[in-house]
Amino acid sequence: MERILLGHGSGGKLMYQLIREHFVPEFKLKSLNDSAVLKGLNKGKIAVTTDSYVVSPIFFPGGNIGELAVYGTVNDLSMVGATPLYITSGFILEEGFPLEDLKKILTSMSEAAKKAGIKIVAGDTKVVNKGKADGIFINTSGVGIVGENTDISPLKVKPGDRVILSGPIGNHGISIIAERNGLRFNPPVLSDTAPLNVLVKEMLKHTKKIHAMRDPTRGGLATTLKEIANDSKCCITIFEESIPVPSGVRGACELLGLDPLYVANEGILIAIVSADVADSLVKKMRKISVARESCIIGEVTKNPAGMVLLKTSIGGTRMIEMLSGDQLPRIC
Repeated sequence: MERILLGHGSGGKLMYQLIREHFVPEFKLKSLNDSAVLKGLNKGKIAVTTDSYVVSPIFFPGGNIGELAVYGTVNDLSMVGATPLYITSGFILEEGFPLEDLKKILTSMSEAAKKAGIKIVAGDTKVVNKGKADGIFINTSGVGIVGENTDISPLKVKPGDRVILSGPIGNHGISIIAERNGLRFNPPVLSDTAPLNVLVKEMLKHTKKIHAMRDPTRGGLATTLKEIANDSKCCITIFEESIPVPSGVRGACELLGLDPLYVANEGILIAIVSADVADSLVKKMRKISVARESCIIGEVTKNPAGMVLLKTSIGGTRMIEMLSGDQLPRIC
């Protein structure tokens, strides 16, 4: 009998297959963006998203499960160009969970909501027997408004587009695995968890020629680009020398045998935009604090369709596939 594996939640190939072979046909899903965009009142559009957070450990360098839940929900709404407005939060608590830790998490969620400019408006709490929930799990739903002329989808990606990355990769995943395994780096690697809605708002003010956006969380930069390539039926070529990898992340990956392209992030985005606005958009993004290191890392071509290619620093070409296993499980 086939069973669920930890890798089915890694954001890679197993999860991709699970969703498309089971959830998509049963729920008749039309789109698998970070948020669903639906028709609202008065011909407007609303974005709706939901997510669950099971990160281990719940406190990590640079953040905790509470602010991660808020920012992750805000960012999923932002990736379809929505202005996030409201969040609900459901808590599954394990018997014996320290109230002091719960208070810290709730306070961080409140502060994160204020920073992101959204409101937590409803919630639910359940308690399960000791040993049945690993401390605390958080589920969120988010609602936002999509502008009238905003239409962001991988289906709009076309040959000639440029690929923009808003910051360095790998910080979140490495901070989690370091804390999980008692590793210490000097300087410490901190999670990049942050809200991206202000950045996206400024990007959309600058141009409407943003064809697709994604935040490369589980599965990292490589898996996210592969998903976009599959959906758009285009080829995405990225350049290794253009991708910012912090020295701490690079060193940790070499030590642990990990590929930074597949390590999770929580405070950066990928934007695929028309070539004629790419340079000016990067200049605009660098003025926003969460995107100081924005850069163009690649381009879109027609063929080979559905492929992601990496031009290496030594002059070769490497084919990029989705994360095939569970390189870093339970990182969000």
